[in-house]
Amino acid sequence: MSLSNSQTPTPRAAPSALPAAEPSAPFPAQPLDFAEFSHAVSESFVPLRVTAPTHRGFRGTLSAAVRDGVHASIVEAGTHTVERTPELIARGDAPYVKLSVQLSGTGMLVQDGREALLRPGDIAIYSTERPYVLEFNRSFSTFVLMFDEQTLGIAPDALSQMTAVRMPHDSPLTSVIAPFLTGLASNLDLLRGHAGARLARTAVDLTTTLYATELQASASASPKAALTGAIMRYIDENLGANSLDPNSIAVANHVSLRYLHALFSEQGTTVSTWVRQRRLENCRRDLTDPAFAALPVAAVAARWGFIDAAHFSRAFKASFGCPPSELRRQVLDAA
Repeated sequence: MSLSNSQTPTPRAAPSALPAAEPSAPFPAQPLDFAEFSHAVSESFVPLRVTAPTHRGFRGTLSAAVRDGVHASIVEAGTHTVERTPELIARGDAPYVKLSVQLSGTGMLVQDGREALLRPGDIAIYSTERPYVLEFNRSFSTFVLMFDEQTLGIAPDALSQMTAVRMPHDSPLTSVIAPFLTGLASNLDLLRGHAGARLARTAVDLTTTLYATELQASASASPKAALTGAIMRYIDENLGANSLDPNSIAVANHVSLRYLHALFSEQGTTVSTWVRQRRLENCRRDLTDPAFAALPVAAVAARWGFIDAAHFSRAFKASFGCPPSELRRQVLDAA
């Protein structure tokens, strides 16, 4: 397996908001011929090019559900190749992270100069904003989670170091996380129910835990990435503090304010933008969680550091496409 370093992403504007987090019913796995399967794959994920040695007799199935901005899919098919090409990326789709859990058979993931041969129980991630290839040389099944890359709260250049890196099924952390994800794959309909928001949140939190831990383990190779990750963890742990601002973050992490701004500039963002987006993500999660249904919207906002309710509402709508109260109503009414 090649382990060459990946390119640091160039600065970019914030990604488009995800679709509203309204839960959707899983669509059932019905046998599809090659043309139908190719269309379904691009519709369920992002535009992709699918090729196969032969279209005759090809059969594939795809089951999917969406909850709280997390797209969960099970793909089963025979021999084929999936490519995310530069031409397809140029269409301007919002960037997503995809996590793949191999359920049966094997698959080869190639991205950022690395390749990972995935066996049952193995986990790997990849990004839709850079080219990748998935090759399946025999019948297989895989579980795929797709979500906005900002949801993880991991620096983009740090995360790019982990694309197409195999997390083996028998490693200590993967052996704990993979059973939850495979269990969710077997029960996609649960994402539509009362517990759906928490299950989606848990899946993302486990993904963050897996990759943040792996990044810490390899921190010696990139001290700057380790420092950026530590600062971002500090921010997440203190989001509810009204005093959280660039100056307090710099002091707490023993760096100059200028250097702090430089670290975040390398991620294509600013310190304040990152803090605001992480606060908004946590507000969105609480607003779509039935456990917080009795908590007023303003109280949810204040819980994560938004004191001005009007400012919070504007920022939330700009990020997620609808006012916070409307998103809560859509999700909780449907649960």
